Parts: sequence; structure tokens; C-alpha cells
Amino acid sequence: VQLQASGGGLVQAGGSLRLSCAASGSIFGLNAMGWYRQAPGTSARELVATFTSDDSINYADSVKGRFTISRDNAKNTVYLQMNNLKPEDTAVYYCRAARFRNVYWGQGTLVTVSS
Repeated sequence: VQLQASGGGLVQAGGSLRLSCAASGSIFGLNAMGWYRQAPGTSARELVATFTSDDSINYADSVKGRFTISRDNAKNTVYLQMNNLKPEDTAVYYCRAARFRNVYWGQGTLVTVSS
């Protein structure tokens, strides 16, 4: 399974970005695709938004009302629309997917929000 994330960049506070994550390879049964992020100077990746195994959606409280996760099943791609970005959203954003007990991560895309 390969997860290719793209769409990061530098944006001013209040701006918007859209991240994409395309899955390829052995994707049969792949589910729970979503986004996590790791802020500078931290070691933990935190949940941003994800589809769950039963197709519901979970958002971190800090992004509710600003970020929207969506997907295009025909393209095996998950998107993260990020609006009203804040400096504290600055992080490397990682795409994640799961199948049974296996977890797969993309390479990460950097989002920098300037104040």
C-alpha cells in the first residue's frame, strides 16, 4: 500500500489549503483513511480527521467547523479541506489508512501557517 499525500504549503492565517491522499497498490479492504498531524518540536501524531471503519467521521475538536474530510472512492483518494487556518495548525500532515491490524502511513506534507 502506498499513500501519496500532497497539497501542503505556506499560507497566511485565515487562508485555506486542500490536502490530497491517493492510495495505490494493494488497496482491497483498505479503510479508515484519514489525516493526522505532527507539530514542530513534538513527537506525537495527533488525529485531525478520519473516516472510521463504519464510515462515520471523527474530527479533532480543534478543527471542527474549519476542516472537512471527504473522499473520492473512484480515485481512491481522501481530501482534507482546511479553511480559516491558524498558526497552531502548522504541522506535517500525514495520511493514514488501516486494514485489519495493519496501519499504513504516507510520507507527510508540510503545512505552514504564518500569522
